[in-house]
Amino acid sequence: MINITVPEPHISITKQINPELSNIYGFTDFHLIPRDMGGIFMFYNDNDELLFVGKARKLRPRIKKHFEDTVSVIKMNREEVTKIDVCLIGDPVHREIYETYIINEYKAKYNVDKVLYK
Repeated sequence: MINITVPEPHISITKQINPELSNIYGFTDFHLIPRDMGGIFMFYNDNDELLFVGKARKLRPRIKKHFEDTVSVIKMNREEVTKIDVCLIGDPVHREIYETYIINEYKAKYNVDKVLYK
């Protein structure tokens, strides 16, 4: 059996009370997410329930796209996201493994692809 340990988040940002101070759905610390680094990201609600897991070669633009895009899986539930955790992972194969593992181990609510636990 393969033993996978989920890495601790390198960056964790939370939604602020005054969303008018932010241009991205209340996340004022969005600038802390690296623009040109790869990794995985996890969206949580205020009950610390995992909503969505994704991976990206360039994290900040990819995460931002989930809040602006009309085809995002979470487009109807963007307001539910209150915390974003980011793990910096350079290797694309490792990103794929971690994403699939986290989706299935923690049963991410809005992930529809890569679900093996139905």
